[in-house]
Parts: sequence; structure tokens; C-alpha cells
Amino acid sequence: HYSPYNGEVRRGYMHTDTGFWDTFRALFPFLNLMYPSVNKEIQEGLANSYEESGFLPEWASPGHRHCMVGNNSASVVADAYLKGCQTEKIDLLYEAVLHGANHVHPQVPSTGRLGYEYYNQKGYVPYNVGINENVARTLEYAYDDWCIMRLAQQLNRPQEEIDLYRERSKNYRFVFDKENNLMRGKNEDGTFQSPFSPYKWGDAFTEGNSWHYTWSVFHDVQGLIDLMGGKENFVSMLDSVFVVPPIYDDSYYGQCIHEIKEMQIMNMGNYAHGNQPIQHMIYLYNYAGQPWKAQYWLREVMDKLYTPYPDGYCGDEDNGQTSAWYIFSALGFYPVCPGSGEYVMGAPLFKKAILTLENGKQIVLNAPDNTNENRYIRSLKMNGKEYNHNWLKHEELMDGAVLDFDMSHTPNTERGINDEDFPYSLTNEDK
Repeated sequence: HYSPYNGEVRRGYMHTDTGFWDTFRALFPFLNLMYPSVNKEIQEGLANSYEESGFLPEWASPGHRHCMVGNNSASVVADAYLKGCQTEKIDLLYEAVLHGANHVHPQVPSTGRLGYEYYNQKGYVPYNVGINENVARTLEYAYDDWCIMRLAQQLNRPQEEIDLYRERSKNYRFVFDKENNLMRGKNEDGTFQSPFSPYKWGDAFTEGNSWHYTWSVFHDVQGLIDLMGGKENFVSMLDSVFVVPPIYDDSYYGQCIHEIKEMQIMNMGNYAHGNQPIQHMIYLYNYAGQPWKAQYWLREVMDKLYTPYPDGYCGDEDNGQTSAWYIFSALGFYPVCPGSGEYVMGAPLFKKAILTLENGKQIVLNAPDNTNENRYIRSLKMNGKEYNHNWLKHEELMDGAVLDFDMSHTPNTERGINDEDFPYSLTNEDK
């Protein structure tokens, strides 16, 4: 039974540490689920930041700070509004989101979008124009454009505006290298950067390598599956993350940074859970009809990489993301794509868990046969009815729900394997 911090501590923490949006894939969806009133306050605070500075913060400490990449304030705003956080300042926030997508702060290049001129014209930030971590930026901007598109739809914006950001959200395709089935830097003339090593940290990526960032297509996993040649190839590439050795190229940094060392210590191939870019990857098996592999690897990570000791984190906590990943994963579901309104299925860690929502309703998760060996879902019932989907709807959980898991020591390879069971992807929506 989860017991939250008392209100004062919770509010104080969130208002003094509101930066680094690109690590918050789980933290802010957790607020949307458990404490929507607090998130409404945060949204109003973001609007104030825009009014005072001309930009939404990407890493507030407390003002704008040059650190990291991405424009994920768009994700934070869109996810909150789409999940019912109806702030009166939403029109101002949408204006702020559009401004950040098409400008960069004159003194703080991590605020707004560095390289937006190239991205808007070519569809990607080129590798050879003096903008480091360009593939990471391209992938983040594409996801953020999808978030803008979703918010624009809700606000009944002009169709041409919606279509513009829908098309831009597909820009991840420009940095996908079919020869290697991986994301790769691309030069201004359209050629891929060479030489290329998928083990090289930094350079075209941010505190990670191509094995980590290839999966950063949160809003269109089916599109990524198609680029890789289908579900079988996609699953093979997912498997390979755990199979390839934990080797690395640290020449960009000139030293072995702690994120690299943590990946080696974890000894799970090139899976680097100690840093955020890859933390959603395991859940992607659900999009390709093999959810039991997600169930296996999620339990491996929870059991091996988290401990109740002073060194119990496997890497950066980064303002709550690594904890939020564990809380969601231990409950059995995770927000792979904030803005979609879905949580992707894993498998619960506990025999029973109860979430009491702000609206007084409860989410009850029962898994009485759950053990370290019984980590696979044989069957699932939601409110007494058989449930085979690999996702849960936010709105249905907010109404209160009882999830009854029948756990097994062997995978059920017949559950969650049909197209209608797969989570949201933009490509499927277009079809």
C-alpha cells in the first residue's frame, strides 16, 4: 500500500526541483495519476515562467540553465492537459510550447530548440554543423512535435497547424540507418556520418550511444518496427541490446564517465539502466507481440539493479525518474509515451498493491501467486473481465479499477500477441 509524502513536503519538493524534463518520462505521469491538483499548480508555475522569461524551462535551477537537450516541456504540458489537468492558462501554455519549438534562448542554448532552423527545414539536426548531440536532439524534437500535435487537436487549432506538427513528428526517420538498423548522425548533405560505431557515447547522442537512443521513438514504435523490417527483426534488435558486450567508445568525453562505468557494472550487455534514455526500452516488446520478454527483463532489472541500501540506485536518480520507473514497474505498468493516455503493461512485483487516488477511488492490483519464479502473466482480468491488451487507459484507471493477475513461472506466448493488443503508435493511427 503506497504511502505518499505529506502534502507540504511533496509540494516543496516539486516546486524547487522542476527541471530536466527529459528525465521525467515517468515522474510527471505519476503526478497525473496520483496528484493531479499538484500538477495543475506546476502547470500554472510553468505559465508564469514563460510570462517572465519568454520561454518554458527545460532545466530550471531556478532560472534557465544550459544543460542537456530536448524540448520536453512540450511533453509535460501536453500530457497534463490530455489527462484532465484543465488549467485556465492552457492557451498561454500552448503559445509557449509553439514558441519553444521554433526559437532558442539567446543566452541558454538548451532552452527552446538549438538547431531548430535545420530541423524545421531538413527534418533533422545535421551532424556536421557544429551542434553536438544532434541525433538525440532530432529524436526528442520529433516526439515533442507529436505532443504539440496532440495538444493542438484538443484545443481545436487550425488543421494546417495540426498537420505540420504531425509531419514533423515523423522526422525520426531521417536519422535511421537501415544498413545498421540503428539511429546514426546525418550530415547536412544527407549522407550518414562516417566512421560509425554504435558503441560511441556522446557525439551524436547525449550520455549514451546508438544502442540506447535508437528506441527513442516513444510515439511511433510501429513506425520504428516498419523501418527495421518487421516485428521479428525489431525483437531481434531488442534482444541484441542484452547480448552485445558492455563495450564502449569514450573518445568524445576523453574519459570513462560514470554512466559508462555503471553500465559495465550492471553487466546486462549494453543496457544502461543507470541513465534515462533507455529506461523505457524493455516495454517495447509489447509493441511487437512478445510481452513475456518485457515481463522477464523488468523483473531482472528490479531484482538486480535496485537494493534497499545506501548504494541502492544503479545510477542517476535525476529528480525522481529512476524511482518513478521502479514504482510504476513494480505496480505492473509504465508510461512509455506521455501524451498517449496509455500505460504499457509489464508485470507486478507485489502480491497486492492499492493506489488511493485524489478523487477517492482506488486501483487495486492482485497477484496472489506472484513469486520470483512466477514473473509471467498467464492471464489478467480487469474489473472481472478478461483483459488481453498490453496497455491500460489512464481514464479507465482514474475511474477506479481492480486488476487480477494470474501469474505463472512459464511465459504465456498466446496472450497480447494480436495487433489490437499493442499500445498506441502514430503509424497505426494514420492507417
